[in-house]
Amino acid sequence: MLDLHEATSPEVGQAISKGAVAVLAVGAQEQHGAHLPLSTDTVMAQGVARRIAEAIGGLLLPPIAYGDAWNNEGFPGTLSLSPDTMRAIFMDIGRGLSRSGFRALVIVNGHFGNREPIALAARLLKQETGFPVFHLDYPGMEQAANDICDSKPAAPTFYHADEVETSMMLALAPHLVRMDKAAAEYPTFPATFGMEAISLSTFNKSGVFGDPTSSTAAKGEALIARIVDESVKLVDLFLSDR
Repeated sequence: MLDLHEATSPEVGQAISKGAVAVLAVGAQEQHGAHLPLSTDTVMAQGVARRIAEAIGGLLLPPIAYGDAWNNEGFPGTLSLSPDTMRAIFMDIGRGLSRSGFRALVIVNGHFGNREPIALAARLLKQETGFPVFHLDYPGMEQAANDICDSKPAAPTFYHADEVETSMMLALAPHLVRMDKAAAEYPTFPATFGMEAISLSTFNKSGVFGDPTSSTAAKGEALIARIVDESVKLVDLFLSDR
């Protein structure tokens, strides 16, 4: 694996000549309660992306630390980019990688709100340049969470500042976790949630969705390992005919 943040230009050129695949993590600047930092989604995505890049011998790009997080703007510190801005960022990076001669781009998405702009950019890049983009949203996380975690999610497949994310952060960046401030909240979701634009702060006080109090680094390592293993299998399939 080569980390672009630390690499020199000749090193990158050599990697491209050998068919390098770029791996890009995308997170968000978004609240995660009183016990996790605003950078949680970025730290997690970059941690998973690094391990995927190591497994496939890829080139790890610096992460995108902002995302489409409008529904958390009711909590201080959250900064959101528009879907159009996000799409433009992915398009520009993809075009640059294509012009440079990279084999493909693998995007590891750590924030739900980024899914639509990532998918649209991947489609447009394919139509425009033929450049292949593969995007991952922590495959296998739901089953892994069911197997590993003690608490239940606040809603199906909804993991935010809970045992899943807190455990992963304890594994990746324990110095950023304030477990003495961890507290559970299971809000009542509006009946129309997912069918209309709703700010999360209108029905959630703490920013926590679930119970982070039983989180451990060991659980986080197990969750990450399962996600990375499933991701690498899918990436290998994606790259098999490229």
